Parts: sequence; structure tokens; C-alpha cells
Amino acid sequence: MTKKIFQKLLYYLIKGTLVVVPLAGAVFLIIWIVASLDNTLNITQHFLEDEKGHPLYIPGIGILTVIILLIIVGIIFTNLVTDPIRNWLNRTIKRIPLFNTLYSSIKDFTEAFVGDAKKFNEPVLVEINETGMKKIGFLTQRDLSRLGLHDEVIVYFPYSYSFAGQVVVVKNERVKKLNMNATDAMKLVVSGGVSGI
Repeated sequence: MTKKIFQKLLYYLIKGTLVVVPLAGAVFLIIWIVASLDNTLNITQHFLEDEKGHPLYIPGIGILTVIILLIIVGIIFTNLVTDPIRNWLNRTIKRIPLFNTLYSSIKDFTEAFVGDAKKFNEPVLVEINETGMKKIGFLTQRDLSRLGLHDEVIVYFPYSYSFAGQVVVVKNERVKKLNMNATDAMKLVVSGGVSGI
């Protein structure tokens, strides 16, 4: 009887863990990222002090400042910055060797998710070798003729449980379009294959 109660309690403990750990982990990660950003970007600490002379921290001001700043920059670049100024800015950035590499990579990666021409929106299944092993990825470039690769495409393979990934050039005939949306495909890969279907 005691053994059955213990087994039942252990069963409920495992079930509770499966519910609480992912939920708590996701909430903790979001809170930690937001709090870290907010703490780092909180401008009130630099010019406001409390009664004891310590820097005054007002929760949420850092994130609010960044959101307002991004909106202002978006308004300025959309409505006031002309094409000649944009071209001059791009030319100037291209002349700075290391900065140019970092800037263009981050810009392209950001635009792939939130820009007008989203890149990670075509999930595909790629046959990796003759044994039939396949990987899920996202088709990011169809035309590689500039590189002299006429029948090949570029596929991005995200890693499971990570935001990193791998870019691979493969034969066009080894790529098959998946019948699923990009969000579910990304969840499937990043979760190690346990979610998104």
C-alpha cells in the first residue's frame, strides 16, 4: 500500500515537473533578458539619486527608452533620410573593415526575421547522404550562379536548443519543400524534434 502511494506521488511529481519546469524556464529566461537589458539601459541611474545619494533605478525605464528610441529612429529613417544619405551611410560603413563585417551580418540576420524580405520562411527537407539521412532547414538563396554554382541552393540549418546554425550549399535535387509553416519548422528543429508538429 505504501509502495503504491509512493509510486503515485512520484508519478505526480514527474507530471508536475513536466508542466512547471518548461513554463518556469521560459518565464525566468524572458524576465532575466528583460531585466538585464532594462538594468543596462536604464538612464535614470546616471542623473537621478535617492535620499541617500545612491543612483535611482526605476524599473522599466531602460526598455521604454529603447522602444522610444527605436520608434524615433524608424520615423526619421522612413520619412526624413533620403536615398543619397542612405547610400552615403552604406558606403561609409563598407569602408570600415571589421565593423562592416559585423554590421552587415547582424543587419542581414535581423532582416531575415523582421525585415520586408523575410528569409527564414521556406522550410525544406534536405537529403544529406546516400543512406537517406535528412535534415530540416530553411531555403535562403535559390540562385548561386554568381558563384558558378548553377544547380545548387543555400540552406540554413538551425541547431537544436540553440540560436546558432549552419549554412550549407546543397544540390537542388536534394531539397524538398516541407508542408509546414516556418514557425512550426523552427520550433521543431530548435526543440530537438519534440515540438512543432
